[in-house]
Amino acid sequence: MAADAHLAADFYGTARGAVTARLLRARLVAIWPDLRGRSVLGLGYAQPYLRLWRDQGARCVALTPAQMGAARWPAGAPGLSCTAEEDALPFPDLAFDHILLVHGLEAAENAPRLLRELWRVLRDEGRLLIVAPNRTGLWAYLESTPFGHGQPYSHGQVGRLLANTMFRVERRDAALYLPPTKRRVVLRGSPLLERTGRRLAPALAGVILTEAVKDVYAGLPVRPAPRRRLVLAEARAG
Repeated sequence: MAADAHLAADFYGTARGAVTARLLRARLVAIWPDLRGRSVLGLGYAQPYLRLWRDQGARCVALTPAQMGAARWPAGAPGLSCTAEEDALPFPDLAFDHILLVHGLEAAENAPRLLRELWRVLRDEGRLLIVAPNRTGLWAYLESTPFGHGQPYSHGQVGRLLANTMFRVERRDAALYLPPTKRRVVLRGSPLLERTGRRLAPALAGVILTEAVKDVYAGLPVRPAPRRRLVLAEARAG
């Protein structure tokens, strides 16, 4: 079963969720340090991570697939959010420079169709960054977190999905070596645990990260999908 937006929002509202978001943001900003003037799409439940680039990007949109329910930006964080079918995104071709897919691939009803839609709306020189639960990590098996729902993946599985949908992998990484615990003493030691895990137990990361680019020579252009449901919600500070 895929996580819904309310479960994800509740999780990120806890101390454990805040630490998780901080650790993942550190890896994301290392991969995409500067997106000034770029158009950015976050798909899945990406609001806790899009804040990295919200003030840089020319446009920053958070889209939650319809099966996950509607989601808004956190209080005090203005931005555009919308809900739509994952295989019929309400955007024109070549609309975004960067796409972040987090809490999205594992929740997809049809992962290849989702990735083909992302191929369509991503510019030819654009970048896709996928964050997915690691099938050999502990977080994928704890249903009290949004990483414990849906289909976990290995690097090889994500790579094959991308190759089959006309993407080419450029970089692989991993994060979240912190055990999925609520104990505050453990949460306070998260920076040390993250560094130690990366060095000593890389296979036990909670999530895997895969950056990919469009392989424009892999096949014929994808045909536009029929447009379906779209719900927009603009949240303002105050």
